[in-house]
Amino acid sequence: MASAPKGCGPSISSIYYNLCDLTTVWGVVVEAVAAAGVVTSFVLFIILMASLPFVTDKKRKGMVALQAGILIFTLGLFGLTFAFIVGRYTTSCAARRFLFGVLFSGCLACLVMHGLWLALLQRRGRGPRSWMLCLGALGLWLVEVIINTEWLVITVVRSPPSGVIAPDLSCSIANKDFVMSLIYVMVLLLAVLLMSVPSLTHKHKQWRRDGALILVTGLFTLAIWVVWIVMYIHGNGVIGNPSWDDPTLAVALVSNAWVFLSFYTIPEICLLTQENPDQEQPHDGDNVYPARSLVYDNILKEQEPPQHNVYMENKAFSMDEPPTVPTKPMSPYAAYNGQLRSCVYQPTEIALIAKGLTKMEQDMMIPRARAPSLNSGSGSSLPRSTESLPS
Repeated sequence: MASAPKGCGPSISSIYYNLCDLTTVWGVVVEAVAAAGVVTSFVLFIILMASLPFVTDKKRKGMVALQAGILIFTLGLFGLTFAFIVGRYTTSCAARRFLFGVLFSGCLACLVMHGLWLALLQRRGRGPRSWMLCLGALGLWLVEVIINTEWLVITVVRSPPSGVIAPDLSCSIANKDFVMSLIYVMVLLLAVLLMSVPSLTHKHKQWRRDGALILVTGLFTLAIWVVWIVMYIHGNGVIGNPSWDDPTLAVALVSNAWVFLSFYTIPEICLLTQENPDQEQPHDGDNVYPARSLVYDNILKEQEPPQHNVYMENKAFSMDEPPTVPTKPMSPYAAYNGQLRSCVYQPTEIALIAKGLTKMEQDMMIPRARAPSLNSGSGSSLPRSTESLPS
């Protein structure tokens, strides 16, 4: 039995030597980077959920579900990296073949739906609801799940001919067959690039920035995939080191997962609660009219008279002044001059009663009683009207 390598204990199985072997540094380095990615993804997920109540933009709030989905699938990519670091056996090989395409398709499906939402926002002025985006991403992801499940059943679960049991059948898949099983994931990657282009011409800067983040993430992902596919199919065989297949896939996984975090998830979380200066004004019946405190009150302040008593200045007001009859019909709103109601003279009930009595005195002159005049020359003291009466 071979002795344990430097850094590994004697009780550790040989399939885990890459996790602790200090002579093959790639396993330890990739393991450390993947562990840091797991912790970072978990912390970002908590930050995303904690910042949800502080999101004021409803449009960005609808993207939180897709961003949370990308974080979950990215966390899975970091975890899957350990399956490529350990040695090959039935369980690890089955997890590699099945989860590689499933996890990548989940991240790319969320990016495709985000790009589609930006394209519809550019075309129609508003995008679909968040639950529709989640259903679309779920549908795109389930297609890859069905493909990988069928491929895994055909290549692993089926019984080999002649009744021979082959426990390592899942690890005997050719490299070209593994790449061919990821064609649907490559189609999703192409869709990410195409969906992000229309949003680059959006009239609002915030949505152009989102489209640029998706495009940059897609371009880096495409570059990583081109490099690892070339190395996995052709490069390692030409160099003569087929044992580099597992390190190639492990490095591709961890680097692509960090691309998802660095170029998409972290910037989107930073922009989640940021104020947008060019945000569209609501036009769906919300806050259609301007706020009274900003418009109407300012007008009232401009028209507000000086702070003194209006009643004390109106000394020329006379209660005996006859009412004026308008010469032409006037609008019932003609008396409104934009001032506050408190600044307009409002006579009290006593003033109205006094004014009414004065008007009655002017219209009806009440006769006053007079004493009869006594003429010394007349022989009778009775009034003249009495003398004329018949006896």
